[in-house]
Amino acid sequence: MNDLAPHGVLTEPMTLEIQRLLPGPIERVWDYLTRSELRRQWLAAGAMELRVGAAFELVWRNDELNDPPSRRPDGFDAEHRLECRITELDPPRRLAFTWGSSDGVTFDLAPAGQKVRLTVTHRRLPDRGMLLKVSAGWHAHLDVLAARLSGTVPPPFWDGWSRLMQEYEQRIPA
Repeated sequence: MNDLAPHGVLTEPMTLEIQRLLPGPIERVWDYLTRSELRRQWLAAGAMELRVGAAFELVWRNDELNDPPSRRPDGFDAEHRLECRITELDPPRRLAFTWGSSDGVTFDLAPAGQKVRLTVTHRRLPDRGMLLKVSAGWHAHLDVLAARLSGTVPPPFWDGWSRLMQEYEQRIPA
């Protein structure tokens, strides 16, 4: 799928960085980050005005990422919503926004030959439980994004997320 380590790493306590090498061009990957109808195919819907300070809402419906959907784990609803605000914007290279009680998420895009290196950094998550959920979540969502951009069938989201929770439990120290 790509030549990068698939798992995210901690770059400081409670900060996750995860990378993917994706089919380009960079503008196409940017569209999958910023256009609601494309972003909903791998992460969450939500119209986004591309300006620093703009508020927007992300709406997850992870059951819709696969057909048929995989089994949703206990404790998750069919829909989840999060209010966000854009904090950095440099199209098509960088997008950053607020994210709940963490210090936010940054998406960095860089050309890598015919591909694009996407680096997702989720900063200062509030606790280990949230760090594990977010790590498995970004990993599983980026696997779906890579499949969408490659024109292949995405892996079952919830099955992958459940497996990845166990993997990150082992990988991230208590």
